[in-house]
Amino acid sequence: MSIRFTTKAHRGMAALAVAAGLALGVAGCGGGGDDKKPEASASESKETGSNPSAQEGQAEEPLAELKGSNGLLLQVTSAERDAGGFVTVNGNLKNDGDKSLPIPSALSGNETEIIKNGRSLGGATLVDSEGKKRYYVLRDTDGRPLTTTGFSTIKAGESLTVFMQFPSPPSDNVSLQLPTFASGTIQISG
Repeated sequence: MSIRFTTKAHRGMAALAVAAGLALGVAGCGGGGDDKKPEASASESKETGSNPSAQEGQAEEPLAELKGSNGLLLQVTSAERDAGGFVTVNGNLKNDGDKSLPIPSALSGNETEIIKNGRSLGGATLVDSEGKKRYYVLRDTDGRPLTTTGFSTIKAGESLTVFMQFPSPPSDNVSLQLPTFASGTIQISG
C-alpha cells in the first residue's frame, strides 16, 4: 500500500470514530422526550434538621453531636476501625446560626507542623478513658493532617462533610474532642 492510501484510511477511521462518538453523545443527552424534571439527586439534597439521609451512606441518627461556638455543630455520622489499624471518623460540620461564620483557627490545633498546612481539623483527639491514652490526628509524610482541610467559612444553614483519621485505640468507646467544641462519646465499629 502507498503512504497516500494509508493516510486516507487513517483519516477515514478517525472521522468515523469521531462521528460515532458524537452520535453516542447526542443519544445519551437526548432525554427521550420526557420533559419531567428528575427528583433532587443526593448531591443536590440540602439537609434540614439534624438527620442525615440514610441514602447517602450515613446513619439515621448521628453517633454524637458536638456543639461549638457561634452555632457550629459537628454531627458524627460514623467511626470505623479498618484492618490497617486506623479509625476514620466521618461527620458533618454544620452552621446552625443565622449568618456566615469563619471556621475557628483553633480547630487546626497548635502544632506548628499542622498549622503551616492551613485550616483543618488537626486539633481533634480521641481519648480512651479505659486505656488512659489520647490519640492525635494522623499525618502524612509531609506533615499534613489526615483530616478535611482547606475550609475557611461556612454559610448559615449549610453543612460541610468532614473526616478525621486516628490511630486505632483498643477500646470501642472513646471520647472525641475538638478545640472550641464540647466533647462527645462515640462508639467505634468494625
